[in-house]
Order: sequence, then structure tokens, then C-alpha cells
Amino acid sequence: MTAANLAVVINMDVDDVEDLRMAAEEGFVYACATGASLCEITFTLAPQSVSIDFSLGDVHHADDDALQYADLLLSAICDEYAIDEDHKQLHLMKCSSCVGGANAN
Repeated sequence: MTAANLAVVINMDVDDVEDLRMAAEEGFVYACATGASLCEITFTLAPQSVSIDFSLGDVHHADDDALQYADLLLSAICDEYAIDEDHKQLHLMKCSSCVGGANAN
């Protein structure tokens, strides 16, 4: 709900609000699949975008099926999507003015 509320604050359209809500859910599923003992989630609000960063566990020992499914969804709905294995972090961004997206995965 936080993601959707932030999307409304920056006047995203209904489809983008729903995409961001789904991205937040799938990002959490992804983080849980990595076996993190604690999942820190950081929301960053910019004038035309919302970013969500998740702390991850060990990506190499994660549930492959869950990761593949989350990867498919996140790459389709996020304008930016990146996994930093060195810092164990998942970065997602949805932009209200981006056209075509710029997936970084």
C-alpha cells in the first residue's frame, strides 16, 4: 500500500500505480526467496518516480523458481530493475514520464 500511495502522490496514472504496487509485492517475494534474515525496504520519492530498494540474502542459494518468476514480472513492469549481488540489494524504479522503460537487469 505504501508504494501505491506514493505513486498517487506524484500523480501516476492508474496503470502505473498498479504496476508499482505489483513491483513492491514481487520485490518482496524476490527478497524472501533469497533467504534474507531481515528484509529492509527503502522507498525513495522523486518528482516523477518512485524507487524501492530491498536488502537481499544470498542470491546464489535462492529458490530458483521464485526468482525466475519474480524476474519475469519485475523486468516487465519496472522502468529500472537491477540486482547488485555485491551489496545484496534489489533496486526497482517506476517513472510516471518514462516511455519504453530502461531495465538495467
